[in-house]
Amino acid sequence: MDSLDEFDINIIKQLEKDGRMAFSAIATNLKISNTMVHQRINRLIEQGVLSGIKPIVNEKKIGYDWASFTGITLNKDSDSDRIIEELKKIPEITECYYVTGSFTLYIKIIAKNHEHMRKILYEKIDNISGIAKTDSIIELGCAFKRNVVL
Repeated sequence: MDSLDEFDINIIKQLEKDGRMAFSAIATNLKISNTMVHQRINRLIEQGVLSGIKPIVNEKKIGYDWASFTGITLNKDSDSDRIIEELKKIPEITECYYVTGSFTLYIKIIAKNHEHMRKILYEKIDNISGIAKTDSIIELGCAFKRNVVL
């Protein structure tokens, strides 16, 4: 992948301000052609620099008041691919990471309330063959979330 140039960085910064901004508005703001904006964004998506342009849902506004960060210990780490495929089937799991330390995987779970969280943990996740144990930390709110500085 080629490194990002000034145009790429400025286009991304415009999208960070407002992901719904029309490409023509970005072009006007940056004094470049609309075609250039389209080509650059398409290239950034193809290269995987941008994973897409999509809405960011505020889960709390749609009734998901609980969230947890949950470490998962596997019986055998070699089962991780199969277990990840099973975790993908649970819509309340919004993120999954490989980690070092005491856990093999670390996931983020969103739930409507404590009972919903209990059901996800005990009736869905704990029923996946190969999971030895889980350890959850309840999230009390996000202080901030941002992209890396370009």
